[in-house]
Amino acid sequence: MGELRGTHVPVLLERCLELLTPALDMPGAIHVDFTLGLGGHAEAVLERFPEVVLIGLDRDTEALAHSRQRLAKFRARTHLVHAVYDELPQVLADLGYEQIHSGLFDLGVSSLQLDEADRGFAYAQDAPLDMRMDQTRGVTAEQVVNEYEPGDLVRILRHYGEEKFAPRVVSAIVRERSKGRITSTARLAELVKDAIPAAARRTGGNPAKRTFQALRIEVNGELAALESALPAALDALAPKGRLVVMSYQSLEDRIVKRELTARSRSTGPIDLPVELPGTGPTVRLLTRGSEPPTDEEVAANPRAASVKLRAVERLGRNDQASGRERPRMSTHGGRGRLRPGERDEGEGKK
Repeated sequence: MGELRGTHVPVLLERCLELLTPALDMPGAIHVDFTLGLGGHAEAVLERFPEVVLIGLDRDTEALAHSRQRLAKFRARTHLVHAVYDELPQVLADLGYEQIHSGLFDLGVSSLQLDEADRGFAYAQDAPLDMRMDQTRGVTAEQVVNEYEPGDLVRILRHYGEEKFAPRVVSAIVRERSKGRITSTARLAELVKDAIPAAARRTGGNPAKRTFQALRIEVNGELAALESALPAALDALAPKGRLVVMSYQSLEDRIVKRELTARSRSTGPIDLPVELPGTGPTVRLLTRGSEPPTDEEVAANPRAASVKLRAVERLGRNDQASGRERPRMSTHGGRGRLRPGERDEGEGKK
């Protein structure tokens, strides 16, 4: 293995460790880093908690190779696995573990993928249109751009990129690909820029960023994987176990918020004074809405600027017991299950 490609400053490292510490201090703690990347968060966990066993997942074989080198001194208590995070149940079964005590999702594109032009994620650098996080399988962004039907491309750009000029961008792509295959990130970025009205290009950064985000999500199936991975992670948490999730765009955060909030509320009839069996909340929210980074964090690591952090703790068996009195007010301002039309004041804005 040569020199490490990409630069890596772990996002919100100290805050993540602060939230996870009660779980990491548990006897025999198993910690899952669902998005291992270059191993910054994982290394800090292993250094500060000498009894913890790490399971590190990543679909990117290059990132795994570098993390394996970085974490070599902890080899006796690490399991680094080439897998997407929604494959957790199979990974645990293969390793012989029934539950985990803590977990961390650091979603989005890794530093390695962003910094290396040949991966095709960055619209500011010319590279082949790839965008696969796992370069051993799957369709490339080039295939999506050149082979998808126009209607499917419009849907992808609207849904995954929230691009309001999606029809204009797709029309430009279709015209260009009729002349010859679109193969480079620079050419695609130029097409997108020219397709968006000049007035709309003056604000919001590079006009290609929404299209590139949409293509990346489509190529890697990111949202579908997240929708499967979160329930699996929460189901695997031991009582008093903790999960931290960091997302970087609204589509991810919306999925995270929905799943964590749903599990923090009762599903039973709202007018009963006690919880019915199996209807009580299964997690406790540790953050009030989503936590943004501090100014100091962004100054030290500009890639943290858009991060939204959410965290939960799995309730203990006694906390979930049926027949317990339903609290009128939680520590986070919630009131159990909301009536239709009511707004949870404890949730932050989108």
